[in-house]
Amino acid sequence: MSKQDGRGRRVTTAPVDDGRANIMHLDMDAFFASVELLEHPELVGKPVVVGHPSARSVVTAATYEARKYGVNSAMSMAEAKRRCPQAVILEPHFERYSHFSGVVMGILDEVTPRVERLGLDEAFLDVAGARKLMGTPYEIATKLRETVFERTGLRCSIGVAATKFVAKLASGLSKPDGLLVVPAAETLALLHPLPISALWGVGQATGERLSRLGLRTVGDLANTPLPTLVSAIGEAGGHRLHDLAWGRDARSVTSGRAEKSIGHEMTFETDISTVEEVRRHLLRLSDQVAVRARKQGMSGRTIALKVRYRGFETLTRSRTLGEPTDLGRRIYEEAISLFDTVGTRNGVRLVGVRLEQLEEAGGGSMLWDPDENWREAESAMDAVRAKFGRGMVRPASLVTSKGVVERPTHGDD
Repeated sequence: MSKQDGRGRRVTTAPVDDGRANIMHLDMDAFFASVELLEHPELVGKPVVVGHPSARSVVTAATYEARKYGVNSAMSMAEAKRRCPQAVILEPHFERYSHFSGVVMGILDEVTPRVERLGLDEAFLDVAGARKLMGTPYEIATKLRETVFERTGLRCSIGVAATKFVAKLASGLSKPDGLLVVPAAETLALLHPLPISALWGVGQATGERLSRLGLRTVGDLANTPLPTLVSAIGEAGGHRLHDLAWGRDARSVTSGRAEKSIGHEMTFETDISTVEEVRRHLLRLSDQVAVRARKQGMSGRTIALKVRYRGFETLTRSRTLGEPTDLGRRIYEEAISLFDTVGTRNGVRLVGVRLEQLEEAGGGSMLWDPDENWREAESAMDAVRAKFGRGMVRPASLVTSKGVVERPTHGDD
């Protein structure tokens, strides 16, 4: 499947109603990039990449025109420039994204109290209770898309289905600027012809294992005996993918969850003056944050760095990713990039790493995973830690670390 660049787009063109299809997934189209284009209307229709221009930074967002060249969020900026040298690079402005996110979420709250926010740019809604006042989900979704554009100038796509997984999948299939309603009775007709990569949790490595079984489509997987799947990809993965392939997803829309974060800090007994040593400790912190996130079944969109210097001057920096993460490697890369903007100055007394804008890991259905190799490696380390203890496995560069006082930061964890 395409990585949401508009190819293979599907939309519902006539009113349709199904009493069981009451769950919506609204996703803003290329949200960060679209917000930037409000300030640069002359760039509409051109390949635009949002991110810091340095080669070491990563892509925060890209317009659909840039995505057609293979540019996607979380890709290195150097690779994005190689794939699309004509792309215009715009610096991100997260305060703008937060403002427009607030406007959009306020619109959703006008429709139903059952809104589950997923970061800044997407949300699930359960509109079963809004039918009497506002009409069918098709009519509600149509009005929502119109209202969002009228109040913000931004476009969104909406999927409507009987389950969260299919609603999320439908919003992705309808992009950009589309609406796709999937009646419950038509769920399998939509799912089964799709490639297995459409299922959440099927990245490159898992896809290769399933391919060796001769499985190419969701229908192939659905009709494979469950013991065969479990043998190939494990107990949890086999059961989860089998359920999704048959359109089974028992998750409900949950609203009102407070914003949370997960963080760790280190205070050094002796101030640190070398970048290499700070980086080594940031690796430790990033790994610890990621382990805690995975244990809680959470991932986060924002990486925050805290640095306290010899004179107790304290700086914080943060960056929001295009996709949520629970990987230590991704958190570390962002923390290092943020640290490079402030440096060691007169000696570092404390460093901290925090993962913010948390959401349920896998709450959506990513159709691709750029970090699958690292994900498998970190999952393997989790398994070893669970069996033999936390100290039995860690990155090699951390084995000799001494002279620090470390602690988790709770706050709103």
